[in-house]
Amino acid sequence: MKLTIIQTELNWENRDKNIQHFEKLIDSIIDKTDLIILPEMFTTGFTMNPKKYAESADGETLKWLKFKSKEKQSIITGSIAVEEHGYFYNRLYWINPNGDVNTYDKRHLFSIGTENQFYKAGSKKIITHLKNWKFCPLICYDLRFPVWSRNRFQINNSKPNWDYDVLIYVANWPEKRIYAWKHLLIARAIENQCYVIGINRTGLDGNGIKHSGNSLVINPKGEIIFQLKENEEQVQNVILDWEFLEKFRKEFPVGIDADDFKT
Repeated sequence: MKLTIIQTELNWENRDKNIQHFEKLIDSIIDKTDLIILPEMFTTGFTMNPKKYAESADGETLKWLKFKSKEKQSIITGSIAVEEHGYFYNRLYWINPNGDVNTYDKRHLFSIGTENQFYKAGSKKIITHLKNWKFCPLICYDLRFPVWSRNRFQINNSKPNWDYDVLIYVANWPEKRIYAWKHLLIARAIENQCYVIGINRTGLDGNGIKHSGNSLVINPKGEIIFQLKENEEQVQNVILDWEFLEKFRKEFPVGIDADDFKT
């Protein structure tokens, strides 16, 4: 499985400039890739002004994502501010080259930053499929709540079955809390026995909050296999190894001893 993660600065509340920038970055991907991952609210930064900057559920950014997905023959994912039925959502799109769209609305809204005053929380996770892999995409603050991302383990017809194989967090995670970012991502990988990808933005936002990037790819043992450079724009290709994942889960199946409770 080949993925491409894009870590970059965002133009504050400027959709057109951000789309132009991501257009160039996506076009710079020469080799075929299965999945392209963009940060949280990649068209605006972490804005609390959705009345002015949120798009309709079928807005221009969604149309652009569909076009780029088809053009690159790759799934593209990332979140933007969306208005639907009179509510605003921090919505992640999962765009397939064939035009199919899956969405996830951020469950845990960052009340310390007043996100809950402007956006409506989602209530359902999504599990998406790509080749023989299953993905669970989440957004930023969700990282602090492990029950929401719990990867359930079951035995079906004598074969182990997991909810997902790769956990993704797209984020605008401030530099001052980057220690928590790194260690929580590692914890999510270990406890869920999956690959974890955390893609974060860089640069100052409109509130003067600094973001250092520090995007990570972590294997099921909790080992960092890629760490993007601090405060630098990077377009990084990553290979995930299915045989490594399957072998580790078979040799060390901690899921069989997990507590049986539901979210």
